[in-house]
Amino acid sequence: MEVTNDNSCSWINDLNPRTNIKFLLSNDECDWLIIGAGYTGLSAARKLAKINSNLKIILADAQLAGEGASGRNSGYLVDTTLNDGFTSNKELQNYKKKADIYSLGIDVVKKFIKEHQVDCDWNESGKYFASSKIEDKKILENFSNTLSKLGFEHSLYGNKELSEKLGTSFYNIGLYTKGGILLHPGKLVRAMVDALPSNVFLYENSCLLNWTKNEDFIYCNFKNGIIKTKNIIFATNGFLKSLGIKSNYNFPITLTASMTRRLSDEEFKSIGEPKEWGVLPVRPMGATIRMTKDRRILIRNTAEVYNSYQMAKSELTKRSFKQKIGIKKRFPELPDNIIQFSWSGIVSRTRNSSQIFEKIDDNIFVAGCYNGSGIGVGTLFGEQIAIKASNEITKEIQIIEARNKPTWLPPDPILSLGVRARLIYERLRARSEI
Repeated sequence: MEVTNDNSCSWINDLNPRTNIKFLLSNDECDWLIIGAGYTGLSAARKLAKINSNLKIILADAQLAGEGASGRNSGYLVDTTLNDGFTSNKELQNYKKKADIYSLGIDVVKKFIKEHQVDCDWNESGKYFASSKIEDKKILENFSNTLSKLGFEHSLYGNKELSEKLGTSFYNIGLYTKGGILLHPGKLVRAMVDALPSNVFLYENSCLLNWTKNEDFIYCNFKNGIIKTKNIIFATNGFLKSLGIKSNYNFPITLTASMTRRLSDEEFKSIGEPKEWGVLPVRPMGATIRMTKDRRILIRNTAEVYNSYQMAKSELTKRSFKQKIGIKKRFPELPDNIIQFSWSGIVSRTRNSSQIFEKIDDNIFVAGCYNGSGIGVGTLFGEQIAIKASNEITKEIQIIEARNKPTWLPPDPILSLGVRARLIYERLRARSEI
């Protein structure tokens, strides 16, 4: 199924349109082909080209580079996540492995920004996990104990403190972690597109239909041509399953989000003129909320199994209405009609919230499935899968490969039915947090 471009995402609409777009219009061949031009594919291409400056590398994407999930997420570069299910000492060690990967992800993004002098509204503001339900205090206290054991700087807050910091009295309990970073995902991924080396050939709006391996070569069929390659890296994240890659270990989820217009001086003053902040939900299906640097409010409060790669406008309008309700719950003093854009995007999940990073054949590699934490981890995995594919080893690869591996999933329709049932259950549990 082809993925189309749209102009519904605020982050992408903040950017100047690109003009140097090339499509695959005939047969081609290369030493390396990378499928997917998001954080992972762009980082893999950049690193692979640096290691192998004399090789021809093709990077292909079904839509415009960086304008899939990479440019559509909420802009959190996370140091910690809450909904991973950890209580015992064994699970604590597994959580530490994941946190170590997050830390490496932050480092690699920092390094890219410094090297290429990128302005992506980087803000080391930390983040909040917050809930309106006072009974969720127990969840956050347990989480606080875990963070203390692992040495993460954090603080627990009640309603009064949260109201002062966030400009809304909606939340009654919250946990702040210092290490999280907020940024503009569209600006970051656009900088990665602009930083591609000269031996990387980028084909956009070029959807891979199918692929086969024949002896030492891989043949990839696109709408307007075939690419013959010696080696391939799959970096399509939410679309891995549709390409038959690790299909029993990952599944796509469709998220939708909305962003308001810029608040006026009077509107901003009415909510206390808060500094930029980001809130993640305590319960899995609660709302992700951001107050951006330029006074816009972002909300993401839907997640579902959805067949289409692009949500119909009528369906998106229904989700946008839920997001309007979510904003009104938190900021009743603001007007009803301030949502400016709504959009959808695809993320990839595994059963145990682990990631995919491996060699699946002599010349076939894959990295993806970031469970909603793709900015740092995706950038890290892209660079490191390129290094692994070049038969090199790093301490980063050793840390990545020490993680728990993704666990097996049943085939469809059992999988889809199970995911839908779980989402319904979590949605009911978090209905007050929407």
